[in-house]
Amino acid sequence: MLQAKFSLDKPQHRFIQQYRDLGFKDKSQMVRVALDRLSNDLEQQRLRESAALYAEVHAQDTETPEWSDDVVAKWPE
Repeated sequence: MLQAKFSLDKPQHRFIQQYRDLGFKDKSQMVRVALDRLSNDLEQQRLRESAALYAEVHAQDTETPEWSDDVVAKWPE
């Protein structure tokens, strides 16, 4: 595993000291899980934003709904 050095403010330090009470084997595991969750949350946010942009473009396009609706209608169930 790689190591990194970083600084925490006091509330963050107090929180990370509770790693055992929160079910983690050590502080590193707690930080890894937190970073994985943040990474997943940010990816989901990017996907939602991308989907919203595509929906906006789709709503403004007069040709795309016609052929996409046709494709959906012919899609096997």
